[in-house]
Amino acid sequence: MFTGIIEAVEKVKAVSPAGLHVCVPLSWKLANGESVAVNGACLTVTGFKPGLASFAVSPETFAKTALRLLRPGAAVNLERALEVGARLGGHFVTGHIDGTARLLAARSDGNSVVIEVEKDAGAVMVEKGSVALNGISLTVYGVTAGSFKAAVIPHTWEHTALKGLKPGAVLNIEYDILGKYASARTPGITKEFLKDNGFL
Repeated sequence: MFTGIIEAVEKVKAVSPAGLHVCVPLSWKLANGESVAVNGACLTVTGFKPGLASFAVSPETFAKTALRLLRPGAAVNLERALEVGARLGGHFVTGHIDGTARLLAARSDGNSVVIEVEKDAGAVMVEKGSVALNGISLTVYGVTAGSFKAAVIPHTWEHTALKGLKPGAVLNIEYDILGKYASARTPGITKEFLKDNGFL
């Protein structure tokens, strides 16, 4: 489990069919089997030495995420798994990517950068709800059938790899897990739903 608060932005060292080799902060001490979110995707550490970690990536993960597009030198967002008892500064992020979405636009607006991102027609998303884009916890607004917006504050813009992306870039997207569970449990308020639950 993660929070969507990015701890570090580092560079990809190498990409292979078996996984990724990514630079990590020198202060990090990682163990084999540990989970780290790389651009929001929960990956398992398979090798570590100071400043460098190796991660296993399954063919399914490469196929369904933007990790397949990474090249050596690319900047990636990193977050270690949430420790029990730590502050939850963002929202509950599982690291299980729902798919990819294109960055449609980015423009300055006051003290923030407003980004517009494409939205899958079947995605569960509400105004002022949460989303994780490349692992970054953001609040959404301006939700339409095909897109949504998020205002990125200066700290987030400067301390994540988001600032290096241009319109057309492909992002990993994870929709809010609470919204997904609520949608799965509630079929919608219909006459049949009300009758089945004793209201009619």
